[in-house]
Amino acid sequence: MDFSFGAEDEALRGRARAWLAEHLVGPYEDAIGLGGPGSEHEGVEVRRAWERELGRGGWIGQGWETEGPDGAYGNRRLSLTGQVVWAEEYAAARAPARVGHIGENLLAPTLIAFGSPEQQARFLPGIARGEELWCQGYSEPGAGSDLAGIRTTAVREPGPGTDGLHRVTGQKIWTSLAQDADWCFVLARTEPGSRRHRGLSFLLVRMDQPGKVEVRPIRQMSGTSEFNEVFFDGAVAAEVVGGEGNGWSVAMGLLALERGVSTLVQQIGFAAELERVVGAYVAACGTSCGTPYGAARAADPVLRERLVRQWAELRTMRWNALRTLGTTGDPGAPSVAKLLWGGWHRRLGELAVEVRGAVATAGPGDWAQGTPYELGLDEEQRLFLFTRADTIYGGSDEIQRNIIAERVLGLPKESR
Repeated sequence: MDFSFGAEDEALRGRARAWLAEHLVGPYEDAIGLGGPGSEHEGVEVRRAWERELGRGGWIGQGWETEGPDGAYGNRRLSLTGQVVWAEEYAAARAPARVGHIGENLLAPTLIAFGSPEQQARFLPGIARGEELWCQGYSEPGAGSDLAGIRTTAVREPGPGTDGLHRVTGQKIWTSLAQDADWCFVLARTEPGSRRHRGLSFLLVRMDQPGKVEVRPIRQMSGTSEFNEVFFDGAVAAEVVGGEGNGWSVAMGLLALERGVSTLVQQIGFAAELERVVGAYVAACGTSCGTPYGAARAADPVLRERLVRQWAELRTMRWNALRTLGTTGDPGAPSVAKLLWGGWHRRLGELAVEVRGAVATAGPGDWAQGTPYELGLDEEQRLFLFTRADTIYGGSDEIQRNIIAERVLGLPKESR
């Protein structure tokens, strides 16, 4: 297969590189590299401002397959390869991590596929301008990977002038960026007594509802709090996407969108992390190779083979993502991708501390007196702690294997 880019793509690469160089100045230059995995707490306000800067530049919603009544929503319409080019240049510039990616890459395509024209006209412009941020209300304490077991309820509001309004009550957990989001798309049970996949609806809930929506940060072992618990106590849901009772189909359609260009963006970040791990290995050997321990480490064929394997596997994941770019209707593609990158990233975290040796197990200061982040763990240590969750969040490995077995290979369903 030909994985090269054409002349039009390369011309776009030059324009993207020039735009980033022109705009990553002042406070945005200070925010370069902020907000990556495990560091979503960094520079939130400046990253929100950067989101609006991207909107003014037309760099949000490049792949949206719809237009507003007056044309595009201010966004550039790029081909799939053009979107990859932009993503590569964005990562190469180490531009601030996006705070609007959930709205742009998950909600917006879902509204385009399942939403009404009125819903698209209401919500897509705010996302395209970088002005409205979203979070995802799926998982619950008793329904993580088993999403069909959710218990959050939504009751239709009675009375005139309330058509389509629901009151949402329940708890969501592991909600990324909820502390900064303006809106949340929520999967809730709208049919009393319904079970499993039936009776669910996909609702849009504004987060700024004092007394009705409460966000509680969850402290991670890395010391940061990207995840949150969200409590709804009669919160108003203004919109139902895809019709009442059709929430499962909409939710599954959304999850299928977590691949393609967004997967490639993720892998570019992985490549930077791998480069740091290799650099740490070289530095550790360089400072200690005069000792018997350092010399043995530098010559350790197993450790060196694992570094090479990580590089080779990352290249393979990239080629697979490019090969499947733009494919639709394949229920196994997102699950295969998740299995690949989840295990790869966790192994990278383990390798990050292993190449450092015993020093990687020690933290500065007194561990009993503060969190790991407050104690100033280095990048490799934080990478190791954060990646312990990679094979769990976004659908555990067990769930992904079940999807592949049942929906792709046609094997008997797992007994419950």
